[in-house]
Amino acid sequence: MNQQSLIRGNITGSLLLFALPMMAGNLLQQFYNITDTFIVGRFLGTEALAAVGSAYTLMTFLTSILIGLSMGNGVFVSICFGKEERRRLRTGVFLSFLLIFGITAVMNIAVFLLLEPILLFMNIPAEVQPLMREYLAVIFLGLFGVFLYNYFTCLLRAIGNSAVPLWFLLLSTVVNILLDLVFVVPLQMGVAGAAWATIIAQYLSGLGVMAYTLVKCPEFRVQRREMRWDQGILSEIAGLSVLTCLQQSVMNFGILMVQGLVNSFGTTVMAAFAAAVKIDSFAYMPVQDFGNAFSTFAAQNFGAGKPERIREGIRKALLCITVFCLTVSALVFLFAGQLMLIFVKPEETAVIAEGVRYLRVEGAFYIGIGILFLLYGFYRAVKKPGMSLVLTVISLGTRVLLAYATAGAVGVTGIWAAIPIGWFLADLTGYLYYRRQKNLLFSGSYDKIS
Repeated sequence: MNQQSLIRGNITGSLLLFALPMMAGNLLQQFYNITDTFIVGRFLGTEALAAVGSAYTLMTFLTSILIGLSMGNGVFVSICFGKEERRRLRTGVFLSFLLIFGITAVMNIAVFLLLEPILLFMNIPAEVQPLMREYLAVIFLGLFGVFLYNYFTCLLRAIGNSAVPLWFLLLSTVVNILLDLVFVVPLQMGVAGAAWATIIAQYLSGLGVMAYTLVKCPEFRVQRREMRWDQGILSEIAGLSVLTCLQQSVMNFGILMVQGLVNSFGTTVMAAFAAAVKIDSFAYMPVQDFGNAFSTFAAQNFGAGKPERIREGIRKALLCITVFCLTVSALVFLFAGQLMLIFVKPEETAVIAEGVRYLRVEGAFYIGIGILFLLYGFYRAVKKPGMSLVLTVISLGTRVLLAYATAGAVGVTGIWAAIPIGWFLADLTGYLYYRRQKNLLFSGSYDKIS
């Protein structure tokens, strides 16, 4: 088993080796929707592209709930791993699986029952609604596959194994691309075909990583005596998971509200936003994964009682994120037009122009979200998930308020400009809180911090 302890050894090298498979994995995961977007945009037209793009924003919100719960549980597992409390770890796995599985079931029922109100809330134009309804009726069936993949991936990452999930995701991505090409082009199944391709691939990766974890990782092989109710463990997991879930879902709910505002500007802007957001995802997804890798690093060292190593890790992680973000911002700014052509036909000049405007306004400031992801990871690791939630509320609250306040006066450019402003306000808040509270955070009283 490719297990890695992050409590010793070279910090920069360990972080990068641990983060790189996570980055590659999440970039591959983006192909689930990106492949849909590319094929749908090229073969089914602008309205289908707008429908799949809006559905992507909605599915990102739903997925963020499951990812947040799984990530919070992963922090608990990392701390137990650092403390070498294996029996407590396995009881936590048993309880957290039941908790998150139950939430997934409730959520799956709810989205089917509330499909029409969801379309109304998102302000979907009448000409796009039938296609989006058709796509969502299939894609919602994949939520349990999303749960399985993210739950067991977070378990593996919590003990330093970030490589194995990548291989399962690589296999499922290839399957997704092949099925997309078959279902949409020769079989002419439309947007429903793209959705079926995605959920088949999701279940393949989810079931695969679950089987590997249960067979190869004795840390997670729960014995009968460990299948017990423990209020203390459940409360700790719930505290970490629910707040991390709120942080993730608030972030994506804010994006969903912005999507509704974008939709009010018509199909051209919707299609431009759908394509540009995919480029965005590729551009800053690596720093999101680096922030998650840093969270595992910090949580393991938090459990092991090594505050100086965490401090040094913060400095080195910040340097890595700064170099990466400045480089990517420059590339996106320079090649925005060429990047839009990946998803949009050359004759769709209005769509391309609006997408380029978005990328050059928002993409120039990726350093803001890079630092924010690092802050999220740090505060989760030191058992301060509530602070991550506060930063998200500041970032997304600013974004939503400014977007709605300025859209009438300056159009969609006001929506695009509100994004980096929100990032930097949250960064400033997170930094000032760290400066004020760092003596408490690194006092050594780890179990007292909540």
